[in-house]
Amino acid sequence: MRGDGESKSIFKDLRVIVFIIALLGSIILIHPSYNSQDGFTTNLKYGLDLEGGSWLQIKLQGALVQVDADTSMVLKTLVEPVIGDTIDVTGSLSAVDGEGQTQTQTISFTTPATVSNAQMDLLGLGEYTISKQNGSTQVKLTTSQEKLIESYLANSLKTEVVPMVMSDGVEYEIRTAVTEQQIETLMNAVGGSIIKNADGTSRYTEGVRTETRDLTKNILSEKMNSLGLKDIPVKTAGDNYILIDFAGIDLATAREIAEKPGKFEIRVQTTGNETNHILYGEDIESVGIVGYDQESGMWSTPFTLSEKGALALQKAAIDAGATKNPMEHNLIMLLDDKEVYSAPLSNSAAQKLEEGLIYSWQSSTGTGDEGKAKAEQLQIHLRAGALPVNVEVVGAGHVDATLGTQFKKESVIAGLIALFAVALVVYRKYHQKEILIPMVGTSLSEVIMILGVAAAIGWQLDLPSIAGIIAAIGTGIDHLVIITDEVLYEGKLPPTKVYLSRIAKAFGIILGAAATTVIAMGPLVVMGFGSLKGFAITTIIGVFIGVVIARPVYGKMINEVLKDKSEGQA
Repeated sequence: MRGDGESKSIFKDLRVIVFIIALLGSIILIHPSYNSQDGFTTNLKYGLDLEGGSWLQIKLQGALVQVDADTSMVLKTLVEPVIGDTIDVTGSLSAVDGEGQTQTQTISFTTPATVSNAQMDLLGLGEYTISKQNGSTQVKLTTSQEKLIESYLANSLKTEVVPMVMSDGVEYEIRTAVTEQQIETLMNAVGGSIIKNADGTSRYTEGVRTETRDLTKNILSEKMNSLGLKDIPVKTAGDNYILIDFAGIDLATAREIAEKPGKFEIRVQTTGNETNHILYGEDIESVGIVGYDQESGMWSTPFTLSEKGALALQKAAIDAGATKNPMEHNLIMLLDDKEVYSAPLSNSAAQKLEEGLIYSWQSSTGTGDEGKAKAEQLQIHLRAGALPVNVEVVGAGHVDATLGTQFKKESVIAGLIALFAVALVVYRKYHQKEILIPMVGTSLSEVIMILGVAAAIGWQLDLPSIAGIIAAIGTGIDHLVIITDEVLYEGKLPPTKVYLSRIAKAFGIILGAAATTVIAMGPLVVMGFGSLKGFAITTIIGVFIGVVIARPVYGKMINEVLKDKSEGQA
């Protein structure tokens, strides 16, 4: 038998110390507690299938299309409404060169009207020069067919249009719901049409680019979670759909939340109910904390514009007359084309805009609790930025909370059954409780550490994640059996050299098996195949914890157990 000092030596081993710290840290992170009102609670977050709640399927509205047009007709359509007179266009623009690159060329037009720099800046078609000749105005414009068509589609459809040069021409992403017939009608009006493929099919596709889908998903995710309700996972499904799970939230509330994010825009009132576009949310660089003015009792939301946004606001305000008569020309903020804020420029702001740019702004929302609530809501709209495209809810569903509770109970029961079954098989194999207890204890500690990691990173546990934990238990037991089989020598601890050789061989096998598991699960994590991603991540975390923390400690423990048994039989 060993003395007390020798029996405590295991707790001085660095591997054991790390194991104990990781285990205790996980328990603290999970923070299990019980009270009479809420029952048993933890810091763990559960997904829709374990918590109950609602889900929504959102469709991104947009179209991808390739078109051609008569550039002189497009230019007329864009310029004449702005200058208020007819123009005579000289020359035309070609689409792309032989290498698939857009060509920037010069096109000229003359008009009896006087054309100002502000009008050409408002059009934003490219670099220009204005000259007077024989009582008429001549404008030389350096631009491209791509830019003219982009501006024409954007103005006609009141939406953002993003061109992209492809190998076979220019593809326009129209970021709103528009049919093929609507686009064909618009292009026919300027001597163009939708380009056809060699087989006669149209180069029109409903939907948006993958990059736009991912950007929309990221903005939606940021905005959903800024509401502070729960961690709301936002996942893509195909190129045109986004799935959102609202764990613990009823369907009506989920719809209300999903409808809040949208395309943010600032416009200026011109005459009557007419307005002009100023900027989208992408030109809002930062949003400050809701403020309160003690003297006026007014609540306000501060925000800062980019240089592009500040310049656009100054030009729009001057052109609309808002700097001369601010009370007649409100600045209007829209979310999904619905007004969320409207107010005139202050006299000081109007005066400053006449002299230069203003980057920092304050949107006053009123006094009292109502003013504060409006300021906080406006802050959310501004901070999240604009969605690239409008969205439409095309599917919805609800998972009952009681069913979610049932899933949780069944998941725990399934885990315990799996652990018990493993323990039974191990005991029948070795018939030694000295081995069984460390093996089952190691597996249970791995589960606690996996849950600790989930609590630390805010990972939502769902049924696939629970399946991943169970899979981790299975692979973990496999590894522990390998260690035990390699170490046992006729049921006893082998000589030290033999033990070290066999434990090294066991860990070589374990590392190879673990690497194979991680590599197999890697594509599911990277590609994000829906709920399988949760399964893959949980399995990888379990394998990592087992190989780095738990397996080495089990090797140390099995050595101590067998040593005690050998000495006890001596």
